[in-house]
Amino acid sequence: MGTRWDQRFFASTRGQVVTLLRRASRTVDELARALDLTDNAVRVQLAGLERDGLVRQHGVRRGAGKPAYAYDLTPEAERLFPKAYGPVLRQLLAVLAERLRPEELEGLLRTVGHRLATGRTAPAGDPRARLATAVAVLNELGGLAELEERDGAFVIRGYSCPLAAAVPGHPEVCKLAEALLTEVVGAPVQECCDRGERPHCQFEVMLANATTGVPEPAGR
Repeated sequence: MGTRWDQRFFASTRGQVVTLLRRASRTVDELARALDLTDNAVRVQLAGLERDGLVRQHGVRRGAGKPAYAYDLTPEAERLFPKAYGPVLRQLLAVLAERLRPEELEGLLRTVGHRLATGRTAPAGDPRARLATAVAVLNELGGLAELEERDGAFVIRGYSCPLAAAVPGHPEVCKLAEALLTEVVGAPVQECCDRGERPHCQFEVMLANATTGVPEPAGR
């Protein structure tokens, strides 16, 4: 989410409900008092947030009156809040680039990519199944990737880069994703990413020819 979108959301009633629930779980009555709203108005907001997977019922409060449900945020809601991952990763890469030779930094990033693939490898056999798993891994990390077939060759194209916060100024970070996908697919993957204003991932997959043993674009 962009900063302006964040500001508009958290200024809205829905955003204020989310902010209150981030501090502590609350009942409808507690939220209504804090926001100066009616109970019904709060229930409308909570219903919408529940549909979006951001809020859930969490236990029951028992007091002098009848028991009341308490609400809190789901883990998914934490994605709404700004994180320091991008700036921290950029600074970490900058420090590493100052202290390591380019080939050492690339080797380090490839090692990270291989480790991220632990437990994510696809079953041996159908190349398409392995490629589908690779696409799913990128999406799990926050990307938006699809598998495309061009003239009998396969390309993994990303429309949203999960490492976009670090790519500007550090194109070597794409080698991390390249190593991750190579490990998952079980064959060489070559990155040919677009590192423009809005970075887009793109990876060509090379599978060994069953006859020659020479890598060639997947699907041929």
